[in-house]
Amino acid sequence: MSTKPILHRDDPEAEPLTGNIKVTRDDWLNVAMDVLISDGVEQVKVMNLAERMAVSRSSFYWYFKSRQELLDALLARWQATNTAALIAQSELPAETITAAVCNVQRCVVNLELFDTALDFAVRDWARRSGKVRRMLDQSDARRLAALRTMFIRFNYDETEAETRARVLYYMQIGYDLAQLNEPMATRLSMVPHYLYVFTGVEPRPEEVSEFSDYAKRLWERTGHEPT
Repeated sequence: MSTKPILHRDDPEAEPLTGNIKVTRDDWLNVAMDVLISDGVEQVKVMNLAERMAVSRSSFYWYFKSRQELLDALLARWQATNTAALIAQSELPAETITAAVCNVQRCVVNLELFDTALDFAVRDWARRSGKVRRMLDQSDARRLAALRTMFIRFNYDETEAETRARVLYYMQIGYDLAQLNEPMATRLSMVPHYLYVFTGVEPRPEEVSEFSDYAKRLWERTGHEPT
């Protein structure tokens, strides 16, 4: 679930803008990201974004040379957030493989770590662009390699590590694509069973409890259930 971006000028905690500046480079990027997710890349147009922010489109060119430069910046941000976050989570220290998988699964419930809607928007974009398709393929390969390495770290052989990495990664993509909208309580009740399927190892009760508490805290803070 994506939230509408707050413009710098409307954020009471942000530094006041000076001079004739009405929006920042991040404002352009954030609104473009929101349009990409909600309406697709075809609607990421300078005039469209300018109208949403109630500014002249000429201010766009203070920050970007062209629409293509903006699109490239969106892809760079996607790589620096979603792909980087999943890899970083897979590399966190953990005593057991089930705890390591719980670290990765935090990406599933924490929008600040991994924006699922953005990932799907990029996958849709890749159907229309060979360049984006290649970037997506490279990103998927990097994510899978990180998960495979995680399993190898816990003494799985290479073939089993590759297989379990694929099951873990592609199951989550399919799960999100199905848009089950199931209650969080139902999903959390399945966590120990999912962990066993992913790893072949029974998780420790404290690992399941810690992950469930993490998801519930996010729900309480954001006001909506993780998806």
